[in-house]
Amino acid sequence: MSDYERVARAIEYIVANAGTQPGLAEVAAQANLSPYHFQRLFSRWAGLTPKQFLQVMTVERAKRLLSETRLSLLETSEAVGFSSPSRLHDHFVRLEAVTPGEFRRLGENLEIRYGQAESPFGPAFIAATRRGISKLAFLDEEPEAFDQMASRAPLAAFIEDHDQARALAGRVFGRNAERRSPISVHVRGTNFQVAVWRALLAVPPGHLVSYGDVARAIGRPAAVRAVGSAVGANPCAFLIPCHRVIRENGEIGGYRWGLTRKRAINAWEAATSEVS
Repeated sequence: MSDYERVARAIEYIVANAGTQPGLAEVAAQANLSPYHFQRLFSRWAGLTPKQFLQVMTVERAKRLLSETRLSLLETSEAVGFSSPSRLHDHFVRLEAVTPGEFRRLGENLEIRYGQAESPFGPAFIAATRRGISKLAFLDEEPEAFDQMASRAPLAAFIEDHDQARALAGRVFGRNAERRSPISVHVRGTNFQVAVWRALLAVPPGHLVSYGDVARAIGRPAAVRAVGSAVGANPCAFLIPCHRVIRENGEIGGYRWGLTRKRAINAWEAATSEVS
C-alpha cells in the first residue's frame, strides 16, 4: 500500500468503528504498520493524530444525536462508545468550547444584538452579547454572516440594533483614544483555535508574522497547517488580527475577507502605527 492508501484505510476504519473507540494499535494494524510509525504517518498526512481524529468524529456523532434525538446525556455517551458522560463532557469542552448540555440548548437564554455599520474597509456586520463582540465580518465577502451566526445558536434572542453596531465600529476602527480602550470579545472555538486567536491578539498593529511563528508561539511548531485552519476560522475580522499573518516566504497569503482588503488593512495599520 502507498502512504495515502494506508491513511485512507485507517480513516475508513475509524469512521466505521468510532462507536467502539478503537485504540492506536488496532487502527495501526489496518495499515500494516507499528503504532509508532503509523502515528507519524497519519499525523503528517492528516494534520492531527489518530486519537484527535477519533475525538473529532466522536463529537460530531454526539452532536447529531443531541440535535436529532431525545437521548439523555448518559444514553448519548454510551451510543458513541463512552463509559460515562464525563468523557463526553471533556471531549465537548475541548473541541467545541461548550458542554454537551450547552450544545443541546443552542443559545437558549442568550441575547445577541446585531447590526450593520460602515468601516474604513467597507460595510461590516457586528454582533455582540453582554460579554463582548461575538461576530465581525465584512459583508461583501460574507453576506450570510447573520445566517451563519444564527445557525450556531438558533434558540438565542436576536435583536437588530444598528446603533450599537455603529458605536462598536467606532471603537474598533476609530483612530482616536476611544479605539485604544479595551474591547471584549465573546467567541467560541476549540482549545486549539482559542490558543491561536490569543496568539494573534499579541501581534502588535503594523507587524506581520508567519503561520510558523504563530505555531511556535502556542508551543505547537509542527502544527502549521492546523494553525492556518484556525486562522481561517476567526469569527471577528480585524479585531482578532488574522490579517497580520503571512506565508513563510513573505507572500501575503489568503484572507477570508479578500486579499485586497488584507493589504489595505495592513497598510492602514502600518501608517497608523507610525503616526502614533
